[in-house]
Amino acid sequence: MDLIVYAVPFFILAMVLELFWGLWVGHNTYRVNDAVSSLFLGTLSQARKFITLGVGGYIYHLTAEHFSLSLMSSKSIWTWVLATVLYDFCYYWLHRLGHERTILWAAHVAHHQSEDYNLSTALRQTSTGFLLGWVFYVPMFALGVPAEVLVTVASINLIYQFWVHTEHVGKLGWYEWIFVTPSNHRVHHAQNDHYLDRNYGGLFILWDRVFGTFQEELASEPPIYGIRGPLRSFNPLRALTHIYADMFRDSWNAPRWRDKLLVWIARTGWRPAELAVTDPRPKADLNDFVRFDPPTSLAVRVYALFQLVAVVALLGYLQAGVLDSYAASVWFVVAMLLTTVTTASWIEGRAPWISLRWDLLRLGAFALGLVMTPGLGIFTGVAAAYLTVNVLFVLLLYWSPNAAAAAESMNTA
Repeated sequence: MDLIVYAVPFFILAMVLELFWGLWVGHNTYRVNDAVSSLFLGTLSQARKFITLGVGGYIYHLTAEHFSLSLMSSKSIWTWVLATVLYDFCYYWLHRLGHERTILWAAHVAHHQSEDYNLSTALRQTSTGFLLGWVFYVPMFALGVPAEVLVTVASINLIYQFWVHTEHVGKLGWYEWIFVTPSNHRVHHAQNDHYLDRNYGGLFILWDRVFGTFQEELASEPPIYGIRGPLRSFNPLRALTHIYADMFRDSWNAPRWRDKLLVWIARTGWRPAELAVTDPRPKADLNDFVRFDPPTSLAVRVYALFQLVAVVALLGYLQAGVLDSYAASVWFVVAMLLTTVTTASWIEGRAPWISLRWDLLRLGAFALGLVMTPGLGIFTGVAAAYLTVNVLFVLLLYWSPNAAAAAESMNTA
């Protein structure tokens, strides 16, 4: 059973409590722009499942049918215990190689782009991990772990990882030696030299201690969150594709065929020597690190939260299973993606006329899709109301900055 859907109310409540606790103690770890960006990526990762084929599921079916040892039964408690441990062991190697090999890092990088560290960061998930991630769980397929056991322990593992994405829990004594905790996972999300590429476990930190990738959080070196090649964008499409785009460009421009292939399988950060000179990609200077935080108005922040609610509502409609065609599901996911991209334009502080243009195009496409998709029932009325409110909202966002600029100009004169 996939328990993620049932955990969503808990996730929301926990984020609200963390926000208020941070405000209460004077250490707020949330910014609207960054948190909305993370949650957009989380909703897109869930929506992706409705329009992509599960390669891993098909491989599981073939393995279970023809190659499985069928050693386990879902009725045995030992099956559940072994599956929990084995899943985390497989996850450790997926996670570790997800940092050490560029093709896997391209999928995982979205989770590390946030320059904040809070519970919303936990939900900042990739939408492309399904392409290769299943490879690491083939041993579980071969041992005959029942499908319902595998899905359940996978969701438990992911739910466990949610709570460790916080700055408000310190070290936990003996617990730190066995399990992943907020302290040792803060190390994992840090880009400091001392912390880079450490602490890969999902449930158990024991794997890191055994395989030499453990690093304790040091009081003398506070973590600096984010990635070395900062994205400096809240655009989810860029977040999900920028490493793939870099690899493709390097592979295309590499002068030697050997290097064209190596780009895809080499250790993360490797590039052909010639390209490192002609097309350098500077890394962040951690001695003078500044988070990407373009100034935005209160209206823009409210608009971003409004769109977050809309995207979550679209996801909920998808998950309700009321759509009766694949085309309708694709339209919903595209609508979600376009909404997140245009909202990112506003919260990145781009010129209002640019954001307005793209937002109106999105709303036009949304309206056209609404007309061409029959059988939506009550959703049609809700969507029409959303469109009306959205048009008024974007016009307000467009005119407000211009009005402020005009007033400032008049005062200066």
